[in-house]
Amino acid sequence: MSEKEPVPPLSGQVALVTGANRGIGWSIGVALLEAGLRVYFGCRKDADPLRQKIRSLPGGDRGETVVLDMNDPASIEGAIDSVLHRSGRVDILVNNAGIVRDRLLVRMDEKEFREVIDVNLVGPFRMVKAVLRPMMKQRYGRIVSISSVVGATGNAGQANYAASKGGLEAFSKSVALEVASRGITVNVVAPGFIETDMTSGLPENVTNGVLERIPAGRFGRGEEIAHAVRFLVDPAAGYITGAVIPVNGGLHMP
Repeated sequence: MSEKEPVPPLSGQVALVTGANRGIGWSIGVALLEAGLRVYFGCRKDADPLRQKIRSLPGGDRGETVVLDMNDPASIEGAIDSVLHRSGRVDILVNNAGIVRDRLLVRMDEKEFREVIDVNLVGPFRMVKAVLRPMMKQRYGRIVSISSVVGATGNAGQANYAASKGGLEAFSKSVALEVASRGITVNVVAPGFIETDMTSGLPENVTNGVLERIPAGRFGRGEEIAHAVRFLVDPAAGYITGAVIPVNGGLHMP
């Protein structure tokens, strides 16, 4: 896309979502399909059940899977090359994939710390670097990374996770400054407690204690995170970059 070409309509764009086989990533992929995009659902292994699940959705013929291991630079490069080969462009990257290795710091070993940093922070670094060249060439792009409220507040037992998410926010702001002149925006959505497999396994007393701290009185839903992402990737959101959008029911107000 040359500098004089108009911004493509959202419905004609190509998106790649990491960690999209379940939870928040799945909700984001579904929302982008509903908006008319061609969506690549990144997952660590090529799973036929996931492909069939996508095909069963409205607009599922525009959904594809792509093998993507956030710990493997070659896998990341291969995934981007695959998207470019199949669709000719990549307009939107959503960095959602992440892991936890929760443990109090006095009991946390270096491997547990590094594993979380590698997937949650180094992985998005590799992803963003891989998509920037084609985005800069087309002079258009939307990058959204999924952080967490604990990136701003910290959380006992999650020193590694909080560090990775706080770093992701600072990283995104820095990249936003570097590429704004090329028509590329870089933003962050920071969820609070969301209804996922992870939160469903919390003990009842922990869940009740968390709910008491949330002014909205409930956990969020994956589709509410997806709605924020859908807003940020729209061409009409081109003047928003370097932002961290909290979606946490009032749990934390920066």
